Amino acid sequence: MTYRVCFVCTGNICRSPMAASVFRARVAEAGLDDRVEADSAGTGGWHEGDGADPRTARVLEEHGYGSEHTARRFQASWFARLDLVIALDSGHLKALRRLAPTEEDARKVRLLRSFDPAAGDDPDVPDLYYGGLDGFEECLEMVEAASTGLLAAVRAEVEGTAA
Repeated sequence: MTYRVCFVCTGNICRSPMAASVFRARVAEAGLDDRVEADSAGTGGWHEGDGADPRTARVLEEHGYGSEHTARRFQASWFARLDLVIALDSGHLKALRRLAPTEEDARKVRLLRSFDPAAGDDPDVPDLYYGGLDGFEECLEMVEAASTGLLAAVRAEVEGTAA
């Protein structure tokens, strides 16, 4: 059985494709790529069919990650096939939980930075779309930091050792 994770931001061209790319790399490094799948989507459909923002692609490539991506909009029907839905900020968290068809589906939605103990009281990955390249670098750092804890949680689920 495959464990499925979907990362969600607003337009699905910056934060969520970056998070999915980093997480897929962590999953592969852990030898779980045959049991865990990761993809991404947006709460809105403005960029459907577009590739990743060129700044996202550049930062990912400079740090050795894949950058192939096609934007799409998250659909409520996807909850049935997903095990975990990762929101990149609190606004996405609220939107996704409202979209969830059941309480069980709503519980699948978590904030990415909730998996990073160093995040403290700042649970959001800031919207970087209107900023410069430095914001994309900072986003990558946040995503990498949270991916360690997320991988541990997913590994525990996949291996049946979750508490």
